[in-house]
Amino acid sequence: MQIAEPLQIAIDELSKLPTIGKKTAQRLAMYLLKSDKSEVENLTRALGDLKSKIRFCRSCFNLSVEELCDVCRNPKRDHGIICVVEEASDVIAIEKTNEYNGLYHVLGGVLSPLSGTSAESLKIKELVKRLDTGETKEVILALNPDTEGETTSLYLARLIKPLGVKVSRIARGIPVGGDLEFTDEATIGRAVISRNAI
Repeated sequence: MQIAEPLQIAIDELSKLPTIGKKTAQRLAMYLLKSDKSEVENLTRALGDLKSKIRFCRSCFNLSVEELCDVCRNPKRDHGIICVVEEASDVIAIEKTNEYNGLYHVLGGVLSPLSGTSAESLKIKELVKRLDTGETKEVILALNPDTEGETTSLYLARLIKPLGVKVSRIARGIPVGGDLEFTDEATIGRAVISRNAI
């Protein structure tokens, strides 16, 4: 059976989104087709605003509507601590915990020679420039614990320590509610090495 061209185009476009296969894209397209016109128009407007109104904060490169993001503008945040993350989605994840009260710096990726990501293509120079002001007491490296994240963390630590700024890394180990029996050896090893006094 031939699918109507506008529907097929919608399915093709939706299937370009991460984790959306052809079947899910078809279900979404059919859902939108059955929805009220106003709902679809609201979605279209929201997607348009996403591209036209969102920019990167000029200080930390987090997502923002203004020149400076809400975190950088907030005088109640601890401006002496900067948490370095890979992407803006990591800021969202950390903010959901309500446990961190400092600033952020979004690198825009991690060092990855295989995919051509070098230090020059990341926001590393901008981070060093922020640290040169002397206001920062500590930099927390919150990068993923994979090979590229580890490489980037080591590179940044070597770059930052000579500036006289404390460098720390987020703890790694057994997740809350996790079971030792089903946890991999590398995670258990890191948890033992990174143990805390109680």
